[in-house]
Amino acid sequence: MFTSIGNKIKLALYLIGLDVVKSGRVIRGIPQFIRDYRSLKAQMDDGVFALRFYPILDDRYKEGGTASGHYFHQDLLVAKKVYDAEPIRHVDIGSRVDGFIAHLAVFRKVVVLDVRQTTTKVANLEFVQADMMHLESELYESCDSLSSLHALEHFGLGRYGDPIDIDGHLKGFENMYKILKTNGTLYFSVPMGAQRIEFNAHRVFSLEYLLHMFKERFAVKDFAYVDDKGDLYDSVDLTDIRIKENCGCHYGCAIFELQKIGPDDK
Repeated sequence: MFTSIGNKIKLALYLIGLDVVKSGRVIRGIPQFIRDYRSLKAQMDDGVFALRFYPILDDRYKEGGTASGHYFHQDLLVAKKVYDAEPIRHVDIGSRVDGFIAHLAVFRKVVVLDVRQTTTKVANLEFVQADMMHLESELYESCDSLSSLHALEHFGLGRYGDPIDIDGHLKGFENMYKILKTNGTLYFSVPMGAQRIEFNAHRVFSLEYLLHMFKERFAVKDFAYVDDKGDLYDSVDLTDIRIKENCGCHYGCAIFELQKIGPDDK
């Protein structure tokens, strides 16, 4: 119980800009910083470099890099799938530009749709401002490959300037279906766990709910997930027990490769 309360306090402080974990590492790093500064200053006798303060006090206590978590795993996994598939036209909706989209831009052109405006010019990327809850019909059936990673959970919660709409995720998902051509592929991820809204950050979806949302629209071609510890499980069978228990996740990441079902296949 104490751990749970402690985590809630840490989260509350983090949300108002106070990271107690980082602060602890910073305080821990002060004595070593002073020792290192004195040592370096004693070695500076040739005047080649000026010495200024720019203290970074906590990096020595972190791991060498982050190779886990929702974004790390989903971005690499889906980028490889798109690379292997070589689609004619790939469109993305709201995925992370400095992660997944950057991976794609290395080897292909991508049209990126987002409710917010993006003015940056980047080779291989075309940014289009669009509200996926109210889609223009000119985008219907406009691509054979579509991605939306860690985006749908935000629709209708106002976090990114979008209008408040309790059904925003349903409207957005319906429009994803409309954008994609029949038999086209949708690469899709959202937070997975007990179904809830954590306002105004995101929704968390149960597997049962997601599979019902796909019904008669998409066939599941592949399923992977990232668990609460940040580890990836690839090509997982969707058994009844995994569906019921959301693969044991409180806040995991469900990653799907879906194929749009045509009218004759329903």
